Amino acid sequence: MSAYHVMLVHFPIALWTTAFLLILARSLSGAPLVRAAEGALTPLLALGALSGWAAFAAGLLVWPMEAVASSPLARNHLLLAAWSLAYWTLLWLVRWRAGERVWEGMSRWIMLVLAALGVGLQTLTGTIGGYLAGNPSAVSEIVRRLGWEVFTTFYLPTWMLAVVVAAALILAALGFAGRRATARRA
Repeated sequence: MSAYHVMLVHFPIALWTTAFLLILARSLSGAPLVRAAEGALTPLLALGALSGWAAFAAGLLVWPMEAVASSPLARNHLLLAAWSLAYWTLLWLVRWRAGERVWEGMSRWIMLVLAALGVGLQTLTGTIGGYLAGNPSAVSEIVRRLGWEVFTTFYLPTWMLAVVVAAALILAALGFAGRRATARRA
């Protein structure tokens, strides 16, 4: 199953990287050619999410879960893969539901920052996956210099999890409040 996982992961990587480039171009320009190319963003993100789910499922079959649970490197890879997949899937759903409004005002810069974070997550996921496949990259040295050793499990302190949950609830409440305000104005 390892060979299938390795083959499958390249589809979401290519699709999400292309999506990032489109988001970058659209964030910086409203030229007709860029606007036309950006029309492919939603299908790219959708195909990336679908192929990402397939790669994730195949990856879960590579090693027994007991082996993954006992290896900090494998745990980090699984954690980052789940984050990447959830992140890009959410970005697809936001673009699909919000449509062209994502390019108005500050939203364009938010989209760019979110896409850059998504590329960062997929880069870290691939870096750790490379180690697991016996093909390490130089990215791990950059990460090490930033203070994270990829051979130790990345833990989020409990208080930080509480902050993340609180931020998610606040953002959801702001979104619903904004939707109501927009509906009242219309």
